[in-house]
Amino acid sequence: MTNGHQIVARHSPQAGHWDSNMVDGDNMPVRHFGVVLSMPAWQALADRLTRAGVKFIIEPHVLLQGQAWRAGRDVLIGPCGNALDFKAFEKPEMLYAR
Repeated sequence: MTNGHQIVARHSPQAGHWDSNMVDGDNMPVRHFGVVLSMPAWQALADRLTRAGVKFIIEPHVLLQGQAWRAGRDVLIGPCGNALDFKAFEKPEMLYAR
């Protein structure tokens, strides 16, 4: 038997109408769910979603090129209308460094 985690996202009656703020040059929805992946897993997912024609609200890109906090990010709207933020850090220890 294995143990794991469950993630639940519920439909919002105001889906698609978020307040947002600028985060590292991206207009990020304030209410969003974030998933941190390894850099190779993030790139593979971003490539797969792009090939599938997923519409992003923040296209896959790498933030802060050449800096210690270098990270990949993309944000999309999930099937229930929730903002989903997928990101990865080149140096995972930088996740909470800022």
